[in-house]
Amino acid sequence: MKRVMHSTRASLVTLIAVLALTACGQEQPSQEQQGQQQEAPPHAVEVAEVSRQDIPLNKSYPSLLRSDSEVTLVARVNGFLEERHFEPGQMVEEGDRLYTIEPDLYQATVNQREADLQSARAELARAQRDAQRFEQLLSQNSVSRQQYDQALAEQRVAQASVAQAEAALTSANLDLGYSNVTAPVSGMISLSQVNVGNLVTSGTELATITPLDPLEVRFQLPQRDAFELRRQLAASAGDMSSITAHLSVPGLAGSAGGELAGRLNYLGSRVDTGTSTVQASATFDNPNGDVLPGQFVRVRLEGLKRFDVIAVPEIAVTQGLMGPRVFVLDDESKARERTVQLGDVAGPWQIIVDGLEPGERVVVGDPAGLEPGMVIDPVRFDGGAEQLVDDVEEAEAQEQAEAAAEVPEGAGDAPAEGEEGAQ
Repeated sequence: MKRVMHSTRASLVTLIAVLALTACGQEQPSQEQQGQQQEAPPHAVEVAEVSRQDIPLNKSYPSLLRSDSEVTLVARVNGFLEERHFEPGQMVEEGDRLYTIEPDLYQATVNQREADLQSARAELARAQRDAQRFEQLLSQNSVSRQQYDQALAEQRVAQASVAQAEAALTSANLDLGYSNVTAPVSGMISLSQVNVGNLVTSGTELATITPLDPLEVRFQLPQRDAFELRRQLAASAGDMSSITAHLSVPGLAGSAGGELAGRLNYLGSRVDTGTSTVQASATFDNPNGDVLPGQFVRVRLEGLKRFDVIAVPEIAVTQGLMGPRVFVLDDESKARERTVQLGDVAGPWQIIVDGLEPGERVVVGDPAGLEPGMVIDPVRFDGGAEQLVDDVEEAEAQEQAEAAAEVPEGAGDAPAEGEEGAQ
């Protein structure tokens, strides 16, 4: 019995020794792994020193396209519409005759007014002679003062009649001119609103002429953008030639007329209290008439900047638990997480409103795999934010393609009913 107990105790001691040796063997590789982990080479990534700079913006604004000189033709006299001298949709030139509204009727009125003027002038000539005669007779005491005054009054009445006849003739000539409706501007004319033979009155709408070249776009700038733009224009003495406007028409992207280049020609001087925006306008040449008024478009201003701001490549900003963040390097070149406040996006750049100071080193390369405390091997950043973004996107696309190529053919297929039952 004692022999059995000693044998059992020996077995337990042996088992404990084996377990202790096994545990020691397991701990040793773990410590080695930790040493290897601590001695891992620094992570190489692009790093830039933060500094204030002027960043060009790439912003667009929605707008409704309009023609600045569009005209609605309106009849200015009464009469029957006798002729139409155009085809709907054709291009007309300024001064072209478009409609005829009973010109014979108004020509007769002109003739009558001319006769009235001749009669008034003849009456004035007689009254002038009478006044001169009575003036001589008055000096000889052959007529009374009252008779002389009467002759002068008749002369003045005759002068007024001449002026009245001249005014009536001028009005008749105006009506005669209005009987022939001409184009006040050059452009494309619409369908006629009144058919030939109908009676029109003063104020009747006849057609619309829409100039297609140039076109005007009025749009609203947020007050911050308007403030920066006004500041920029003030530095160039109000010269707007440095601001180029580009007009993009939805649905025509990539076509010959999908984008027009123009110029900014107006910036408002007050902020709309309802929308907190400032009105602006730009003019675009449209020689081929590819773009039509009434279309919804987007206007992009090239040359608009943000002055004296801190910006990093957009790819450097990631989302952390406390909001947007970047990684900055400390004195030991270790990555430290920093929460930042974002401003505008300017192409491949992200403007930082708060959270960074000039002189700090920021990781601007691909932040994938970065963790706080990781040692960084800084790679010089050449300032090409757009190329940096393109390189990262290209690398991600290549990784996705390689991952898709590694998936065996048919691996994602659903098992057959018989196979599922066998499993």
